[in-house]
Amino acid sequence: MTTVLPQTLPGRTIGSDRTMLLAVPEVRWASAATALFVLGLLVQLSPAPTWMYWTLYLACYITGGWEPALEGLRALRNRALDVDLLMIVAAIGAAAIGQIFDGALLIVIFATSGALEAVLTKRTSDSIRSLLDLTPETAVVVAENGDEHQVDAISLRPGDVVLVRPGERIAGEGTVVEGHSDVDQASITGEPIPVYRSVGDEVFAGTINGTGALRVRIDVDPSNTVLARIVATVEHASATKAKKQLFIDKVEQYYSKTIVGATAAIFGIPMAFGSELQSALLRAMTFMIVASPCAVVLATMPPLLAAMATAGRHGVLVKSAVVMEQLRRTSVVAFDKTGTLTEGVPHVERIVAFGTRDESEVLRLAAAVEHGSEHPIGAAIALAARRRELNVPTASDFESAPGSGVRARIEGHMVAVAKPTAREKDQHAIIETLESAAMTVVVVTIADEVAGLIGLVDTVRVDAARAVAELETVTGNGTVLLTGDNSRAAHAVARETGIVDVRAGLLPHEKASAVSEMDEHVLLVGDGVNDAPALAAADTGFAMGRKGSDLALDTADAVLIRDDLGSIASVIELSRRAHRIVVANLVIAATFIVVLVTWDLLGHLPLPIGVAGHESSTVLVALNGMRLLSSRAWRPGDDCARR
Repeated sequence: MTTVLPQTLPGRTIGSDRTMLLAVPEVRWASAATALFVLGLLVQLSPAPTWMYWTLYLACYITGGWEPALEGLRALRNRALDVDLLMIVAAIGAAAIGQIFDGALLIVIFATSGALEAVLTKRTSDSIRSLLDLTPETAVVVAENGDEHQVDAISLRPGDVVLVRPGERIAGEGTVVEGHSDVDQASITGEPIPVYRSVGDEVFAGTINGTGALRVRIDVDPSNTVLARIVATVEHASATKAKKQLFIDKVEQYYSKTIVGATAAIFGIPMAFGSELQSALLRAMTFMIVASPCAVVLATMPPLLAAMATAGRHGVLVKSAVVMEQLRRTSVVAFDKTGTLTEGVPHVERIVAFGTRDESEVLRLAAAVEHGSEHPIGAAIALAARRRELNVPTASDFESAPGSGVRARIEGHMVAVAKPTAREKDQHAIIETLESAAMTVVVVTIADEVAGLIGLVDTVRVDAARAVAELETVTGNGTVLLTGDNSRAAHAVARETGIVDVRAGLLPHEKASAVSEMDEHVLLVGDGVNDAPALAAADTGFAMGRKGSDLALDTADAVLIRDDLGSIASVIELSRRAHRIVVANLVIAATFIVVLVTWDLLGHLPLPIGVAGHESSTVLVALNGMRLLSSRAWRPGDDCARR
């Protein structure tokens, strides 16, 4: 598999990526082989003696070829013929007849391919392991007599009661037995707004406690928490997906055996009938050169690599040639909601004022209470006031009630911003209307009198509806919404984006199961830790590049660097164009091979003509594949929709 990785992904620095790359042995060997190849080419183009560039090319053979050769010999010992071994033999054969440049080029291609695959594997496994850092290393266990003592979180057992202080991550999965607080569960459910949790409610390991203290009875062993299951699911799905190959890789396994057997026969049969060694060896070597899969390999890789480069220029990082090839088969696209179809940040959508006060006054007072708040609702209210350029007064006597709201003294009056309660019965119908539109509603009161209501929603991306329509046109099937958020919020986003199939309230492993159960070639788009199992389980996973979690970025097969949902349809179309060029190239390569092999078997093919024909087919298919580097190869999503 040939893999292409960016210099940096969102949230990472180039320096850290370079350090990680150099830590992979395959990268060091491939880099050395490439450097020797480039140096050898420069010397070959100069007036320097022949032995100098031959020495450099041979050094390239050794540094880049020893590992594929070793793997090939191991496979041979297990009675399997690895295509890498055939390519090494072909490279040696090329050197034996004076075509050492071609052999060195093959060595560099295969060494680089293996190195980049190793980098991707290491990055994904490191990211999966780092996911466990979401769970704190220690927990405070409360004994029956009230004594508190600190233990390793991994040693928690069902029945233990742990104390979770404000702002801490919850160490275990269980039920709240004392206290109440808002808990940020975004890493598990994807909900953009913290949820209120009190006695009897379930909480997840790795989620973040708000401003209240909680005592949680552990109900689940640390090895079986939702977070632990995310790790296990991602590892299993990634290992299964790693078995996917390019179509040509599958063909090469049979092709390699055929060529080796035929070469042995072409050499052995004439020798058995008394042919001269030199004549038989030359014919066999000519056959192996003209029949070697160089042109076949290059028939596949340049179009796919060119398509990957074109997609990268337009903000889509496709991580491997396998992914680019498989994208054409996409038959259904599934979306996460929060952070994918939506921005993942609530904003003030509606203000309802009562009595003599207007909307601006209600927002001004609410912003004064919420000034400096880190809660998503408070931050959204304060931002709305700033955008309206309101004169927000200074608050005093600030109080916070976890799970309820906040209050402060503003201009001599106690102003509260809180969740609706039964006291607002006169406004119940309006509150219900706002909530039916998937809004989170807060009540603004002045001296215990309701002054207004503020409705907040998670903003749907401006390009979401258009992207959904384009993808349904390209795939011929409807799209699917998979979310851990509640059904009301999910259906509101679905209505706005045109999605009919909605599955809400899903935990991470349930998302992955939903993807696996679809009898289609599924492309999933997500952004969070909770999306990682589904991204790994999908045939193709796309991560949002700007705000995506490290785990989502590394688990996904492709990254939308600019979060442009509309580019997904375009890259599927690009994959289909690449496939058509691959098929055309294979026909060209096969035609050359059949003609040259037939000539060699039925007549006498001069070695120079065989080499020239072989190299011509290689160059021809490579140039044909490079057509996808043209700017015309990328077709914007609205073109897809029109077709």
